[in-house]
Amino acid sequence: MTATSASLTITPGCVLYPGFLPRTDQEALVATLRDAARSAPLFTPEMPRTGKPFSVRMTNMGSLGWVSDKSGGYRYQPLHPVTAQPWPKIPDSILSIWQQVADFPRPPEACLVNYYGPEAKMGLHQDRDEADFDAPVVSISLGSSCRFRIGGTERRDKTRSVELASGDVLVFGGPARLAFHGVDRIIPGTSTLLPDNGRINLTLRRVT
Repeated sequence: MTATSASLTITPGCVLYPGFLPRTDQEALVATLRDAARSAPLFTPEMPRTGKPFSVRMTNMGSLGWVSDKSGGYRYQPLHPVTAQPWPKIPDSILSIWQQVADFPRPPEACLVNYYGPEAKMGLHQDRDEADFDAPVVSISLGSSCRFRIGGTERRDKTRSVELASGDVLVFGGPARLAFHGVDRIIPGTSTLLPDNGRINLTLRRVT
């Protein structure tokens, strides 16, 4: 997989590569994810303390996977919370995207796979469960477009919104590594890649 577009700086440290993946690569990646989900099926995480379910379903690939539940909170662990089996390896096709855009010498250890139905969203949050903040976060969008929002390192900071389309890759590191960000809504009718206006977001992270 190789880049097919120039980059666009959204905020300092946050760079968008519109149309990075052509349609054929998107389709191949979806097929790869379906294979991974056979051994690591989607599950519904819970909010710490309240146990409220997320509106997204998720799974992981890599040596570590991000999970959340009422009793243990946000964390990384080597085993799937339902099957108790190791996560599948991150495929070379996804590692290639990291190598092209991350500008970081070490590979990601976790690839979080979030599936958004048409009504799903993700509130403003920071990715700060990792021990290494020098590495950027790399986000890959597949399926329906979404309204993505990113702000500063304080929740009260001003935010900016951008539409992420299928095949887009977003990288945030440096001054944006701990920026609050989230998904306000899914935009129906914007892609035929996935059924039922679904969206998949892959988030590559270096953990240790």
